[in-house]
Amino acid sequence: MIQFQIQHTDKSLEQRIQEKIDHLNKPKGSLGRLEELAMQICLIQHTLTPSLNHPCHLLLGGDHGIEREGVSVSPREVTWQQMINFTRGGGGVNMFCRQHGFDLRIVDVGVDYDLSGVEGIIDRKIARGTRNFLHEPAMSQQEFDRAIQSGCDLVDECASQGCQVLGIGEMGIANTSPSSIWMSLFGNIPLDDCIGAGAGLDNPGIQHKRQILAQALQHYHETMEHTTENAIRYFGGFEMVTAIGAMLRGAERHLVVLIDGFIMTACAIAAIRLYPAVQDYMIFTHCGDESGHRRMLDIVHAKPILNLGLRLGEGTGALCAYPIIASSVHMINEMNNFDTAHITKYF
Repeated sequence: MIQFQIQHTDKSLEQRIQEKIDHLNKPKGSLGRLEELAMQICLIQHTLTPSLNHPCHLLLGGDHGIEREGVSVSPREVTWQQMINFTRGGGGVNMFCRQHGFDLRIVDVGVDYDLSGVEGIIDRKIARGTRNFLHEPAMSQQEFDRAIQSGCDLVDECASQGCQVLGIGEMGIANTSPSSIWMSLFGNIPLDDCIGAGAGLDNPGIQHKRQILAQALQHYHETMEHTTENAIRYFGGFEMVTAIGAMLRGAERHLVVLIDGFIMTACAIAAIRLYPAVQDYMIFTHCGDESGHRRMLDIVHAKPILNLGLRLGEGTGALCAYPIIASSVHMINEMNNFDTAHITKYF
């Protein structure tokens, strides 16, 4: 795996940032979470006047070998069908990107279908889906390294165009399965507590999913030394590992990294296990409706902005939360302070 240079945000400006926030013409602390977000973004950018230029959203597609075990109500062809739908502007991610001015980049990193001739899809395919982790690692070390590098390259391309805000979403049938296993391994939580309905499994389906994932986890422990990197490689999807690479490079380049729902939170936790300082650059945008998401957020003491019961994926929760994040930047840059407003400071 490539090595990253990710440092905790420089706290030397923290007092000056707080003084600026407290001196805005409002009661101290009265804008609550907006003040916390403004502080975080100022620290990420190491400035008293932050900006959110050219927000980019990566929509990463990949298929999973574990889907062959019937752990998802949706068949794998939905992955490539939705990827094509995204190029036509018809997905939830398209709507929200248009609404909030994000540059959407649709990327095939591992879809089990030939999308190379489809206009609007960036071809970074590593393989046509991962292997079945019930029996063997989902990907080789070389494939893992390629996925991490792909995430880095995609972020570098965005940053070269002035991007300061990075959203990441996914499209991959069955990717709640590796997410649940990562939640169990990285959070030290019983596997059964980490498994939910995904895209809509009924109770027998959930029970089957639990049995399959329990067998896979047992086989992993019997055949692999447990390390963070091994767990990521053994269970992860190409879209998930690419997302981890993007998160790490985004932090390395001091971008604001928006974390979406259950799958992207699992990726964020994996990234934090590799490089703890990466969390300084992450804004957790919402708590979704997938079973266990709240508990997953608690693993890293994350405080999500929204709780709308979302479980679509695609990064839609991050996009929905973006106007609130933007409001925090407008607040610190545009509100009068007590002096310029000629208001008596009353605290």
